[in-house]
Amino acid sequence: MKIQQSAEDYLEAMLILQEEHGYIRSIDIAKHLGVTKPSVSYAVKRLRESGYINMEANGPITLAPAGYKIAKRIYERHKALTAFLEKLGVSKEQSEEDACKIEHVISHETYVAICDFLNDGSDEAIGSYDFE
Repeated sequence: MKIQQSAEDYLEAMLILQEEHGYIRSIDIAKHLGVTKPSVSYAVKRLRESGYINMEANGPITLAPAGYKIAKRIYERHKALTAFLEKLGVSKEQSEEDACKIEHVISHETYVAICDFLNDGSDEAIGSYDFE
């Protein structure tokens, strides 16, 4: 099933917030993505209905296995693309911004090539391509 870019952004934000804070709240998603709380409420409802997240009434949001898999894939791409752009001499801020745009449309082949380039001779692996 093809997931929309905005849904990928929400899932990625949720993963980042989970890693940073240990929990996911709607207000934090809104702040992280720079969107309104009603927009988050709508997205959360759709993601829950699609089986990507779990949420009890007034409870914390958790990533379901399917949502976690998508979030992890997008976040790994984001980190690798940011590192790649920075290696090219692009500022950290601009690299972050551009990686957000590229991470959704880049082919798996190109992503793997970028990871291989970044990891050539590196002791620490950047990027994961266990998933497509």
